Amino acid sequence: MRYDSITDAIGNTPLVRIDPAVHGLRNIDLYAKLEMLNPFGSVKDRPAWHMARPHLEGAGDGEGTVVELSSGNTAKALALLAGMHGLKFKSVTNRMRVPEIKELLLLLGAEIEELPGRSECLDPTDTDDPLTHFHQVLTEPGSTYLHTDQYFNPRNVEAHAAGTGPEIVKDLDGRAPDWFVACVGTAGSSTGVARVLREHDPDVRVLGLVAHKSDFIPGIRTIDEVHQVGLFDPATYDTIESVTSGEAIDGMLTLIRRCGLLSGPTGGAAYQGAVRHLRDADKALQGTGRRETAVFIVCDRAESYLSYVRARRPELLGRTSRVPTLATLTEDDVRTDARSVGVDDARRWIAEGDPRPLVVDMRSPHAYAALHIEGSVNIVDELFEELVRGGLPFSKRTPVLLACPVGEKSLRHAALLTRMGHPDVRSLAGGIVAWRDAGAPLVRE
Repeated sequence: MRYDSITDAIGNTPLVRIDPAVHGLRNIDLYAKLEMLNPFGSVKDRPAWHMARPHLEGAGDGEGTVVELSSGNTAKALALLAGMHGLKFKSVTNRMRVPEIKELLLLLGAEIEELPGRSECLDPTDTDDPLTHFHQVLTEPGSTYLHTDQYFNPRNVEAHAAGTGPEIVKDLDGRAPDWFVACVGTAGSSTGVARVLREHDPDVRVLGLVAHKSDFIPGIRTIDEVHQVGLFDPATYDTIESVTSGEAIDGMLTLIRRCGLLSGPTGGAAYQGAVRHLRDADKALQGTGRRETAVFIVCDRAESYLSYVRARRPELLGRTSRVPTLATLTEDDVRTDARSVGVDDARRWIAEGDPRPLVVDMRSPHAYAALHIEGSVNIVDELFEELVRGGLPFSKRTPVLLACPVGEKSLRHAALLTRMGHPDVRSLAGGIVAWRDAGAPLVRE
């Protein structure tokens, strides 16, 4: 194949059948749509080009900056596209959590602006969030930035309705699959593909996969986060289920080692979630003589996520972990080792404890500055995890009360510190929200 531009190579990715000996489904043919084979390496190549193209064609040579609220594959594709047109690219995010992606963006010439924020997703109703404020500035008339706006731009969905969905139908000989399984990030691919598939067959069932609460899978939101995404519509999905980071890595390993597909954790989550959900449907088909088909998307490649795997499964990379980590904690570990304390008991502990606890607020600096428990110190959750590995600024003998927005992250950190030998660490049940709702005092910085 010969192209005039690398952008001509975007799309028309293969649809590959997964060997039934691998997934174990006897009556369902499972296919992987290999979006990782797009030229920039991910499913985001399609919407990045579709969203950026009007800006790039209208921009003067070397004038302007393309901006996106992204810390991952969308930013990577846009950085390359902007560079091809002699423009700059700026990635704005409040959570750059994968080191390899950050380093790659810098290599591509991107400028990275990390803002404090309460959520990785944009919540337009939260006018105090710096990320939301930045988005409002970008969308004002006369802005000098070329803003692609992936969370709200309908061209994100259109890219998949025009390409990914029709390609699946074509490769299945003009039929829509019986099942479509999609991880939910900006919701662009799941919405666009589902729309096309249902036009061919209204009975197509769509399974949406989100990250388990308090867990992190690159490119996938939790159920709370997806409701903040402008393109997300719950009606798109027949079912929404959660997957854990452990399942994502297990699925990733299966695709790599058994299928020869160099999938990242998002594709692993899609595979694992698909097989788990389809087992019941497979049993129902037994003896009916019918076969069904299912398609999931392999979003990107493994190479950018070695640090993610190393933190959670060091043995896979030939390393041993002598220290427990947040990523290796199981739900049973949290139930066994974490201690929580309600607002009233926490207030008494702070006022009367001997010694009194150190109160650590794990929220963003912006949220802490707005309102916090008097006398508390602010250590953001991501930094706290780094300090756990490198050395916390307090001794094991210090009693500690951990507080996060709703008490989920602090509970896991409390379990981790307990397993590391801290004898008196407790999580504030319900977090700062519960403290506020109980009428307990909060102060401003």
